[in-house]
Amino acid sequence: MAVPPFDLRRQLEAMGPALDQAVLEVLHSGQYIGGKVVAQFENAFAQSVGTAHGVSCNSGTDALILALRALEVGPGHEVITTSFSFFATAEAISAVGARPVFVDVDPGSYLLDLDQVEAAIGPRTRVLLPVHLFGGPLNMERCMALAHRHGLKVVEDCAQAAGSHWAGRPVGAWGDVGCFSFFPTKNLGAAGDGGCITTNDPRLAQRMRELAVHGMAERYVHNALGYNSRLDALQAAVLLVKLPHLPSLVRSRQEHAKAYGQALINFSGLVLPRQEVAGHSWNQFVVRIPGAKAQRRNQVRDALAQQGINTIIYYPIPIHLQGAYGHLGYGAGSLPATERLADEVLSLPLFPELTVEQREQVVDSMGLALGKVTTPS
Repeated sequence: MAVPPFDLRRQLEAMGPALDQAVLEVLHSGQYIGGKVVAQFENAFAQSVGTAHGVSCNSGTDALILALRALEVGPGHEVITTSFSFFATAEAISAVGARPVFVDVDPGSYLLDLDQVEAAIGPRTRVLLPVHLFGGPLNMERCMALAHRHGLKVVEDCAQAAGSHWAGRPVGAWGDVGCFSFFPTKNLGAAGDGGCITTNDPRLAQRMRELAVHGMAERYVHNALGYNSRLDALQAAVLLVKLPHLPSLVRSRQEHAKAYGQALINFSGLVLPRQEVAGHSWNQFVVRIPGAKAQRRNQVRDALAQQGINTIIYYPIPIHLQGAYGHLGYGAGSLPATERLADEVLSLPLFPELTVEQREQVVDSMGLALGKVTTPS
């Protein structure tokens, strides 16, 4: 039995009638851009996060760009973030004309190492941009205290972390702005691209709304150069159906992650992610397979594939070593923890509808795969 890294079929079967009705209502309404359904979703999502405002947009990438623009980040400014993330995290910083400053990560949590952030703050720093990677929440109490101490704004990249909490408070409600993605594989996935920005600041919310529609304050009155970044009503309808299920979907992810941890804990040559954080939503279950220059990790991945277990590497090349950022001057060895993770990480199949049988097959196959490969060096 092949086990995919992600499978939407069971979720769509369960929610299918409600999704069909919601989509057909939008189709028959003739209002596909903006309107009541979009406003309902924005309000419902903001309420779920615990913020006063939700501003929808067409992607998680645009959410970051709109947030940075609203905070007036631009040329000559620096934004501190992690290199161990999807490329869009840094790309959004560059898109507004600012410079990303990369700080290494804690190899146990895969998240920004706050102990190293303070040394990276300089006179041009305007924003801290932490990423709640794989659904793991960063210590936002420490992050916010650090930001306040230096007069910085905080933009949370919550693309993989809908439903995550830190200290009982949802991610996206801690910083000045929270940025979410609704790509189909996310905890809350649309039927295509989509995004939303959360904030308690009405001025920022209004600014982001204007920027998302060509900088338009009112019809045909443009106060700034903006973007065409609207969430389609069809996507909003899909998300409205799925949103009430988010807590149960996250609980299922947490149960699978706990079971993986218990089953894999004694496997030699395998390093498990930290599991003690209560608010982790487990968008991904990412293990580490130590070995020289990714060789052992790649061998294990190939051995798993031969047994029908499909895995993904998030992320094989850190952002600071991508060709697009060669001009920043980060060389190999500049972020050692990040670079080591890129050689070791492997994401195992995890989604809410994963069956016990599939999960046990992954565990059994991992044991066989680890036994076939060379020892770590």
